[in-house]
Amino acid sequence: MSGLFDNWSDRDISDVIDAYPMASIVPHADPLSTIEMPVVLDRDDEGKPVSLTGHLPRRAPIIGLLATNPRCTFLFRGPDSYISPLAAGRSDWAPTWNFIAVRIAANIGPDDTLTDEALDRIVAHMERGRSAPWNRESLGARYETLRRGVIGFRAPVATIVARFKLGQDEQQATFDHILESLGDTALTSWMKRMSGKKPE
Repeated sequence: MSGLFDNWSDRDISDVIDAYPMASIVPHADPLSTIEMPVVLDRDDEGKPVSLTGHLPRRAPIIGLLATNPRCTFLFRGPDSYISPLAAGRSDWAPTWNFIAVRIAANIGPDDTLTDEALDRIVAHMERGRSAPWNRESLGARYETLRRGVIGFRAPVATIVARFKLGQDEQQATFDHILESLGDTALTSWMKRMSGKKPE
């Protein structure tokens, strides 16, 4: 693996998770019990990722597994696309795939005192920018019924491993041709953002 693709900042990680909060949560005790749930990233005063806050269905198999082994890996996927030689403008060029992948190892400790906070934060995060953001008060008494089916958690970050494979290894002319071919997308925005790490 090229170090070019592993050159990222805390801000890069934060922005990926903010934009793509749905994580595959893989319990180390049994990877086949992986569950997909949205989470929010907690940062310290300097913007460093420190933990992940979310909720889990109480009846999910992962809950029992966490009692004996709390370690999980959170998998986040950013924008991605197949890149054909046509997009690169070169017939002597092999197809590839541009993508962003973030993996965070953390211990999950289910904690019902965090349930309301976890639910409120993910809803507020996803409803931000809307003219009339939804909140749980809209559910009235039904909220308590639904709440009983989930439990909150906070998972302190142990390790972050990420790969931002966004054409940093391409010649400038090829890189520019790919950008033009893909158009104005989230992927091309990230390609431009990370292009400062691309060799001349």
